[in-house]
Amino acid sequence: MCGSQIYYIKCGRGPIISMKTIDVIIPTYKPDNDFLNLLKMLEEQTVPIQKIIIMNTEEKYWNNLVYGSQLFDKYKNIEIRHLSKLEFDHGRTRDSGIKRSTADFFICMTQDAAPVDSNLVENLLKPFEDDKTVVSYARQLPVKNSDEIECFSRKFNYPEESLLKSIEDLPRLGIKTYFCSNVCAAYKREVYNELGGFIKHTIFNEDMIFAANALKAGYRVAYTANAMVYHSHHYTNKVQFSRNFDIGVSQVDHPEIFADIPSETEGIRYIKMIKKHLKETHNMNLIFSLYITSAYKYLGYRLGKNYRRLPKSLVLKWTMNKDYWRHESLLQERGTIDPKKGYGRSEEEAKR
Repeated sequence: MCGSQIYYIKCGRGPIISMKTIDVIIPTYKPDNDFLNLLKMLEEQTVPIQKIIIMNTEEKYWNNLVYGSQLFDKYKNIEIRHLSKLEFDHGRTRDSGIKRSTADFFICMTQDAAPVDSNLVENLLKPFEDDKTVVSYARQLPVKNSDEIECFSRKFNYPEESLLKSIEDLPRLGIKTYFCSNVCAAYKREVYNELGGFIKHTIFNEDMIFAANALKAGYRVAYTANAMVYHSHHYTNKVQFSRNFDIGVSQVDHPEIFADIPSETEGIRYIKMIKKHLKETHNMNLIFSLYITSAYKYLGYRLGKNYRRLPKSLVLKWTMNKDYWRHESLLQERGTIDPKKGYGRSEEEAKR
C-alpha cells in the first residue's frame, strides 16, 4: 500500500472514466489500539491509498503508542506531523494535513472510526461519478454493546438508504441538507481548493460549514450508505451538555449557514421517533433517561447559542474545547482572528 497509487473509477456501463489518487487525513490525540486497527483496515481496502497523513496533537502520546511497534516499517505510506493543543483547530488542522496531500481525492477520518469492510474507500468514491458531487460521507454504525438509544441515534442520522443532496433539498430536509461528517468523508480536491477549503477557525462543524457552502455554490453532497464505519459514543449527560454547548456556539458564529434553519425542528422529530421506537421494542424503561439526556443536550445548545451574553468563566466551564477559548483570548489581544486564514503560529514561526 506504499508509493504512488492509481485508482480506476468505473462507471456503471463499464469503461474507465478517470484515474485518480487517494490520500487519507486523520487528526489524532492520545491514539490507542483502535487507531492501530484503523490503519490495518485501511491497508486491506480494495482501493489502494497513496498516503495516510496523520495530524497528531501532543507528540508524547503518539510516542507512547508506537514505541516498539515497528509502525513505520509496517506502513510505509504514513506521514505524521505533531502539533500542540494550542495549535489544534478542527478546520485548520485538517486543512493543514490536506495541504500535505497531492491526491485527487482525500478522505477525512477520525481515529476512532473503524471500516466495516475492505470496500469502504471504493464505495465512498463511487458518487464522484457525478461530476457535481464534491463530498461523499459514510454511514456510521453503532459499536458493539451500544445501548438501544445510541443504536437508534445512529440509524436516525445514518439510515440504510443513500442520498444525493443539493440546495434544492433545503425546504424538504432542513438542516439535514447541510449534514456531513468528517468521521469519514471523501472530498474532491479540485473543488475543495476552489471553495477555499475548511474554515480555518471554528469550534465545531467545519464539515457542515463546508458542505453548506458547496451546496450553495451549486455542488452536491452524497450520503453513501454502503460505505460504512463503526463509530458511536457513550457520552455522559455532562459531556452531552458540553458538546451541544459547542454546537450552539458554532451555529451562532455562522449565521450565514445556520440562522434560517433551526436545529430544534430536527431534534423534536428525533424525540418523537425514538419514543415510538422504544415503545415498540418494549424499552419503556429508557424513556426517562432519554428525557434527561435530551434536556441536557437542549440546555447546552441554548446556552451555547447565547454564549456572548455569558461570563467567560461559565463559557470555559461548559465548553468541551477550552483551548479554543484560549485561542480566542490570545487572538483578540493580537487582533488577528481571521476565520478564512486561520490563527496562531505559522509553520515558519514554529520552526524557530
